[in-house]
Amino acid sequence: MVVVARLVTGDRTELLVAPVTHSEPSEGEGIEIPPRVKQHLGLDDKRSWIVSTELNRFVWPGPDIRIVPGGDEPLFGAIPGKLFELLRARISDHAAANRMRVPRRSE
Repeated sequence: MVVVARLVTGDRTELLVAPVTHSEPSEGEGIEIPPRVKQHLGLDDKRSWIVSTELNRFVWPGPDIRIVPGGDEPLFGAIPGKLFELLRARISDHAAANRMRVPRRSE
């Protein structure tokens, strides 16, 4: 889930990405992705959560973010606005409470 994208220099963009996991996070640390949304995005049918206590920092283009098979961008599609707003609110709450991790994943 790309949460924020901003231009760094030239054609390089820094992305802040909320990770998606099949491992159920602790209470309040993730949001389950509804099956219909997973289907829309072309993801598998296993239960998945968006982690709301971590934003991974990547540089695009870079080794950690790849083009979607058959596409020309690292995008599978958009999530519904309500789900995105819930994620944004949770991330904001965690950041305000100093419960947010933002590791740098690539240069």
